[in-house]
Amino acid sequence: FSDYPGRHADVLITAPGRSPVAVEGEYEPAPEAEKDARERLGLRIVGEPRTIEAAIALRYPQTVEEAYDLHQAVSEARLSYCVFTVDKRRPTPNREIQRVDRFPESGWLEGSASDLADLIRLVSVPRLDVENAANALQGGIDRAAAVLEQMGKSRPSINGKVARLLGMDNVPQTRRMAGAIIANAMVFHERIAGMHPGIEPLSQVCGADVDNPKAKTLAAWAKILEINYWPIFEIARRILDSLPAGEARGILHTLEYTVGEFSVVGVKTPHDLTGRVFQRLIADRKYLATFYTLPESAALLARLAVAKLRSPSPLAREGEINWGDADALGKLRIGDFACGTGALLSAVYEQIAARHERAGGDPAGLHPVMMEEVLYGCDVMPSAVHITGATLSGAQPNVAFGKSRLYTLPYGRLSDGNVAIGSLEFLASNAQLTMSNFSDPALRTAGSGEEMAAQAIAEIPDASFDIVIMNPPFTSNTKHRDAKNGVLNAAFAAFDASDADQSSMANRLEQMAKDTCYHGHAGLVSGFAALADRKVRPNGIIAMVLPFPAINGPSWAKFRELIATQYTDIAVVSIAGVDTELSFSSDTDIGECLVIGRKITQNEQPSRRGNFVSLQRKPASFAHALELSKSILSHTEMRHLEDGPYGGIPIYYGDAPAGELLDAPVGSYENGWGAARILDASVAQVAHSLSAGDLWLPAEPKAHELPVVPLNHVGQRGLDSQLFISAAHKGPFIKATVSPTATYPSLWNHDAKKETRMICVPDSQMRVRLGMEAKAAE
Repeated sequence: FSDYPGRHADVLITAPGRSPVAVEGEYEPAPEAEKDARERLGLRIVGEPRTIEAAIALRYPQTVEEAYDLHQAVSEARLSYCVFTVDKRRPTPNREIQRVDRFPESGWLEGSASDLADLIRLVSVPRLDVENAANALQGGIDRAAAVLEQMGKSRPSINGKVARLLGMDNVPQTRRMAGAIIANAMVFHERIAGMHPGIEPLSQVCGADVDNPKAKTLAAWAKILEINYWPIFEIARRILDSLPAGEARGILHTLEYTVGEFSVVGVKTPHDLTGRVFQRLIADRKYLATFYTLPESAALLARLAVAKLRSPSPLAREGEINWGDADALGKLRIGDFACGTGALLSAVYEQIAARHERAGGDPAGLHPVMMEEVLYGCDVMPSAVHITGATLSGAQPNVAFGKSRLYTLPYGRLSDGNVAIGSLEFLASNAQLTMSNFSDPALRTAGSGEEMAAQAIAEIPDASFDIVIMNPPFTSNTKHRDAKNGVLNAAFAAFDASDADQSSMANRLEQMAKDTCYHGHAGLVSGFAALADRKVRPNGIIAMVLPFPAINGPSWAKFRELIATQYTDIAVVSIAGVDTELSFSSDTDIGECLVIGRKITQNEQPSRRGNFVSLQRKPASFAHALELSKSILSHTEMRHLEDGPYGGIPIYYGDAPAGELLDAPVGSYENGWGAARILDASVAQVAHSLSAGDLWLPAEPKAHELPVVPLNHVGQRGLDSQLFISAAHKGPFIKATVSPTATYPSLWNHDAKKETRMICVPDSQMRVRLGMEAKAAE
């Protein structure tokens, strides 16, 4: 250590662009390991630009100390460890004292040497540098957006054109996104300037001394498009081309300086840091008005999906993937047909690259084929495809690649009078045209760039993908006009679609999704579930973020039937928390679940069972997601729903309980799957016994007979709520404030916090309309 020449770490891990990680190891019980690890935080390594932000205390079992072959003993040992990190964002009373976090808060993590290596890779990300880089980038983007905002006062039509290019509304958020896309293209421009001949650095293209920065930047980006990088530069070039020369000069000069600040911070190395910076920028929802998968949730879903992946080759031993074989990995096909910010594709890519590296491969050498052949992403928003391209390219920003498989797809009324519904068009075909490039034909480039510049054909063959991973839009396809904003059909109201367009798009989806698990009341997301099933190959994996009604909602019965009869190795992950803790996405405020399954082969039978994981909270960090996935995947013994009220298999990270795992049947798809989102699995086991006519309570040695019948044997389901109060339906009542003397008290407004018992307090009353007394009584 430069500040303490006499100190050293037991193990020191360094890599370009990463923060050094110190590992302090001792044989059990390792009384000094934690103290030594904490003392390494904040120290600077000789020759390293960054200080230690993370240190690990490691306990070796006694079998290692006594082993003859130390290397083999360590590789086979069950290690225990914890990680300490510095968090300078949380203030302390004394600024000289570091705030130190321990993960887990109590107890120890357990795993193999490979698991420890996984954790080290995650905590070596220089968090403070990422934060500083994002702050620098955000400052420049906000200044660029201010230029566009000012321009809009005198030239409002230009900002409208920019909004149409991005597929967004003409609002301040759109100006920030436009600035972010130009800034991101400039960051990549600077990085690849030394990689390709003829690509000059930004200082010579749009620096302070350049006479016509707009023209020179457009010409430089046209050269870059000849190489490709299309998802990053195509939409940025179109935005820049639409701006007047004066405003373009101001934005380019501002962002050229910003990119310099960004580069000085040091987040420019061949890792996933660029994607993390962009995720950080959109996390506050100032830049993209849509829900996106939290990176930590994406990491959990990707780990569970990749762990289930099997080789399509019949020669592979037990279907295992040869992670060290770059050629074999290049034949994989991984798709996200609602890619959004690219969080899920990026998380799968990260898993594949990490497994390839652990098997002796070179992640940088794998990058071109991953970008050109393996990863498919589709969206209807050009801004989303740009972010996905930036995130994926950021895995190895210094490695060039040619064409990519990221597509912006047509959506809405087309010039020929027909309508298109984005990726869902692939329900009816294996290929479709992407959106046209409406820019100046003189700027169209040669080779694969020309194909993209005109209209590329996106080919998405049926039964060809090894993994389909998605977090699709949840909007419902109903034809009731939204009273709040006058929208006829919210599922198809994007991009200012008219009522006629919305109806035509809804009808088109109904036609294409016949005989699938799609249901209008379940929403577009059920159409994407049908698309995932259509495109995944036998033995392939679907992994989806779905609304929780997919588990028990009546309109999702066909989806549950599909999973129960066509998939095996099923996992359903939900959160048994409260309020916003129920979701894996940002700001959805609704219950969500993760559904993962492997499609059966021709000679295989479905298991008709699934592993139901009820978490106490969503993943709080990448390390937390790692430990959750390890716990979920490592259990070979299982507690079953039919075993009686003994609970499920507990999941831990350290000493902290993380949730429970329960094996349960999925065959009862009409009634829903009752083993999800339950804090104590014994509740599900008691309920299962009751459904069979037995009362078996915890701590009871056996069940007691208790005859039960379905609820419809003792009562009838009431009328639709609108038939009570809707004037259009000649409803005989008017809904009013509740009164203790109400003749017709009612429970009208759903409130989960109040609905915890069979008897609930009324929240409204029904007053009889004049002249409708007889109908009210009926």
